[in-house]
Amino acid sequence: MTLHADAVSTLSRFAGQDALREAYLGFLAAREDACQRSCEPGHITASALVLDATAEHALLTLHPRVGRWLQLGGHCEPEDSTLAGAALREATEESGMRGLRIEPTPIHLDVHPITCSLGLPTRHFDVRFLVRAPVGAQPVRSAESVDLQWWPLDSLPDNVDDLHPLIESALARLR
Repeated sequence: MTLHADAVSTLSRFAGQDALREAYLGFLAAREDACQRSCEPGHITASALVLDATAEHALLTLHPRVGRWLQLGGHCEPEDSTLAGAALREATEESGMRGLRIEPTPIHLDVHPITCSLGLPTRHFDVRFLVRAPVGAQPVRSAESVDLQWWPLDSLPDNVDDLHPLIESALARLR
């Protein structure tokens, strides 16, 4: 199965955010290159909300290009065969932690405008997954991040209002 086919299958099974899910599926139907960062109108990306073993802290990265605290994740790569695999790869690379566990069904969708590595304004059709870190896991900042920190869910940094629906979706999945 190709990444494109997996994206269609994954989003077809996603329950919630119906109008946005249908927009994603329409975009995938229109563009065979929808999962490739070279797709200038926009592209599918894969993110991971990494929670600690107690589900009381989220691991956030201070993104160098965006200048804000965000969940981990990013572009799909040619070797990725699934969206969940891409999100887990990104979370592992950006956190430096081994033993992360991913929920295979997305928890949230978000489309946002961005100027990414293409150097042109585009859109990220972000598919967001819940990832759990093992007990005692300590992140190691990569070159992709200015900073990397565990944040208590009840005391997140300023200017992360767009993360609240993602966190609420994660906590609802855990219940």
